[in-house]
Amino acid sequence: MARKPPAGVFCIAKPAGITSRAVVDELSRLARSGKVGHAGTLDPMATGVLLVCLGWATRLVPLAQSLRKSYRARFELGKTSDTDDCTGEVTTVNAGPLPERAQLAALLPRYTGVIEQVPPQFSAIKLGGKRAYDLARQGQTAPLEARPVEVHSLVLSAFDSPFFELEIECGSGTYVRSIGRDLGRDLGCGAVMTALDRTAIGAFSLDRAVTLESLDHQSWRDALLPPLEIVAHLPRHTCSLAELELLSEGRQLPLPASGDVAPPPPAAGESQRALVSPGGDLVAVGEVMTGLNLIQPRLVFPESLQAARVTA
Repeated sequence: MARKPPAGVFCIAKPAGITSRAVVDELSRLARSGKVGHAGTLDPMATGVLLVCLGWATRLVPLAQSLRKSYRARFELGKTSDTDDCTGEVTTVNAGPLPERAQLAALLPRYTGVIEQVPPQFSAIKLGGKRAYDLARQGQTAPLEARPVEVHSLVLSAFDSPFFELEIECGSGTYVRSIGRDLGRDLGCGAVMTALDRTAIGAFSLDRAVTLESLDHQSWRDALLPPLEIVAHLPRHTCSLAELELLSEGRQLPLPASGDVAPPPPAAGESQRALVSPGGDLVAVGEVMTGLNLIQPRLVFPESLQAARVTA
């Protein structure tokens, strides 16, 4: 029997100095697969957790991107930059004595919770069909509109003027360098980001991450985590053989009267369910239809579903 094409997610510890795309390309080369994609860009200067999906698990990228992210970031007061970090054109701000730790700490609640954030000029935001960073590199700047983002936690973990460090937990779409830029603006002295380390995406923490250097044409399979790990935060329902047949036909499933398997229990407002085979493999992601006691399949993975039906 032919080996089924691999699918899953890599938790990579990205080093500084390479692009996220370069990580994808290397994993594509090792796995000999053209179906590889990352779930959230890290700029070349940034380090830390980068999730890379392989095979049919690439369809889970939007769910991976929606997971909470944790960062450790370092900033320098008294400077500004066109990129909001130290990789751009940095300008020293002559604004007198730099602020004290207490002044900085007092501003942090202003940037916690749901906030309106203006992305950096050098960002992937599209303006008229073009990326903002492409326009900025051509000397064209346009006002970027503020967007709502959520910062769950913002902690001043170190202060040694002119440098300070923040521990940040935030939702998708948040620009960490914009937080530093805005803090510097409010303090009247400017601030640029000098280092960024992503320490976690959801349950994928840095201590679980592997380096590219540790992988080769054989060992990459050992580093590939099952697709179910991407949706480990969702309540889980184990499908019967009859329910697997319903999924194969694109039909709705009855919502079990006993509820879903826990952990985890449904979070407030959470309607999505991870649908797994009797063997514990992810076969679909569904959504509870409120008031109808049904689960509507939203993402069905035919490769995994077929394998589950054969072995059930």
